[in-house]
Amino acid sequence: MAGHSKWANIQHRKGRQDAKRSKMFSKLSKEITVAAKMGTPDPDMNPRLRLAVANAKAVSMPKDNIERAINKAAEAGGDDYEEVRYEGFGPEGVGIIVEALTDNRNRTASDVRSTFSKNGGNLGETGAVSFGFDRVGQIRYGGDVATEDEMMEAAIEAGADDVVSSDDGHEIYTAIEDLNDVSRALEERFGEADGTALIWRPQNLVPVEGEKAGTVFKLVNTLDDLDDVQNVYANFDISDEDIEKYA
Repeated sequence: MAGHSKWANIQHRKGRQDAKRSKMFSKLSKEITVAAKMGTPDPDMNPRLRLAVANAKAVSMPKDNIERAINKAAEAGGDDYEEVRYEGFGPEGVGIIVEALTDNRNRTASDVRSTFSKNGGNLGETGAVSFGFDRVGQIRYGGDVATEDEMMEAAIEAGADDVVSSDDGHEIYTAIEDLNDVSRALEERFGEADGTALIWRPQNLVPVEGEKAGTVFKLVNTLDDLDDVQNVYANFDISDEDIEKYA
């Protein structure tokens, strides 16, 4: 998972410094509003909202923006977003999962399909890719908060299933139902995480080299830039050299 994790961390750091912060905040606001609308507007009583707020704070989203997004859930006549998942393939058979929140399914489907076809991929049927991924909780911390052994001990004690540590930081994986409890326990010891989310974790990785790696990155990044898209997951394995060259 080293190459794949390195790419994910590069994307995370890039996101923090990205000039298009307004787009990032827009996606976070949409998730906060949907989470608040589906449950209570109190993050302590709504695990999905708590995760959304935590991720917004992790990228320094202003408190006023967060509160505005929560309050928007109670507004009459507000936008009703629908959760949609798309699955497809990139170059070399790389599996890609796209999660979107949309108020227009036809528009979003057209945008996603077009992006796949223009960047060396093709959209598949629901289930064509996800069987090769596990739906799990993920918590990310920087490498400076703890040693590998310290994080492993704390995470397992908190109820996590797996920990992957590298020069880029720590990734803690949990069962879906344990994510909230594990994240709270780790937050008490190490402070706020860099990110907490439910993700699709690939079971196996597909090796991609050279210019094909560049094509994969372009496809994944273009999908991620679509307004309705919230998250993109892929199961590629690319060397550190190609990541630095093409990412």
